[in-house]
Amino acid sequence: MSVFLSAAHKSSGKTVVSLGICGAISQLNLTVQPFKKGPDYIDPIWLSQASDKSCYNLDFYNMSEAEIIELYRSKDSLVDFSLIEGNKGLYDGMNVTGGDANADLAKLLNLPVIMVVDSTGITRGVAPLVKGYQDFDSDVVIAGVILNKVAGDRHESKLIQAIEHYTDLDIIGSIRRSTELIIDERHLGLMPANETPQSQQFINTASRIIADQVDIDKILNLQAPKSKAKKEIINIVSTKLTVAIAKDSSFGFYYQDDLDQFKQLGVNITYFDSLKDQHLPDCDGLFIGGGFPEMQLDKLSGNTLLLSDIKNKIEQGLPTYAECGGLMYLTSQIITKDGCYPMVGVIDADTRMTPKPIGRGYVQLAPNDNHPWSGVSECIKAHEFHYSKLENIDTNTRYAFEVLRGVGVDNKRDGIIKYNLLASYTHLRNLAGNQWVVQFVDFIKTNSKTT
Repeated sequence: MSVFLSAAHKSSGKTVVSLGICGAISQLNLTVQPFKKGPDYIDPIWLSQASDKSCYNLDFYNMSEAEIIELYRSKDSLVDFSLIEGNKGLYDGMNVTGGDANADLAKLLNLPVIMVVDSTGITRGVAPLVKGYQDFDSDVVIAGVILNKVAGDRHESKLIQAIEHYTDLDIIGSIRRSTELIIDERHLGLMPANETPQSQQFINTASRIIADQVDIDKILNLQAPKSKAKKEIINIVSTKLTVAIAKDSSFGFYYQDDLDQFKQLGVNITYFDSLKDQHLPDCDGLFIGGGFPEMQLDKLSGNTLLLSDIKNKIEQGLPTYAECGGLMYLTSQIITKDGCYPMVGVIDADTRMTPKPIGRGYVQLAPNDNHPWSGVSECIKAHEFHYSKLENIDTNTRYAFEVLRGVGVDNKRDGIIKYNLLASYTHLRNLAGNQWVVQFVDFIKTNSKTT
């Protein structure tokens, strides 16, 4: 049993609905596997918590269709129910003729689509809206509609009458507008669950409301071909390497399949808390991913023992990879409108927060001869999303990448190199076209003092 949850446009509330569906089905003692279309980090954190299973991203930009199908089937075959949450609207994508939209992913995986419709300020007009989406591509199977943000009984009645009179679409649920179903937003998405102490309480509330106002049985009975279960082939290479990874309310943006790849290579992962731990755990390599460190500046800056330890370890040659929030953390200071906050200081530059995004969207990078890792792909497709920029950069700074598309550090380059550190604004993902985890682990083997 699998469904693709999409909407007419972004901010329709589909993530909250997805959380509620995952939570409600999990409470039926069924295993739920969530997926997220696109490069999103924040929604997968919420979906993972709601389903108690790691969420995986499916992305046309840096994955081949074969990779998407293989990842989906390998995870779907192990559970009772899979939910893929779309990004943006059902037919929105980079290409005007399609090929990379949510609808294309639903067709590729042969999944029925449930449309979440934001019914704010609309009554009879809901009919041509959903009918138009249904007729736009006859190969997309829209199995039903969930009405969201419904004002009351009278509003609900008008919406249902219009849909039933003009279309043959099934109404799977009608969710009332409620302050209990609002998650604070930041920039272009939800507040990350790892920053929100009440996240589980919110998920429990959403699950209860969705279970009451959405027909879960209808969702479970939608006919979608189940992926055939197959024995997972796990080729673990035995190593004695340990990689320390920052994972807390400041740093939590990691692709699950990247973390899986470390384990496939036999690497032991040990997580640390940049806000509480005073020293790095014993490790051969360090990985600091993305997040919103600017929301925890007092605590990050105040943890001087850890800042000093990280700086000393990197200067002593600890193989390190950092991206976006991790890059910011390693600079001399983070500057906001409220003040300056000292950071690790291993990168000779300052980070300045900005009110508007500096880099946002897909990028293409070309590695140059400075790149410290071996076997790097000639062209790397990835993603960036940052409301900050680097200032006062040392003029002798070396870079690993030329930016072909995107912004990076200075619109031309990305990937700062210093000692055995590579730090970039770009979020890499370990795929056939960019096996960065393999390359980083090989680099650790060559440069770690304990190997």
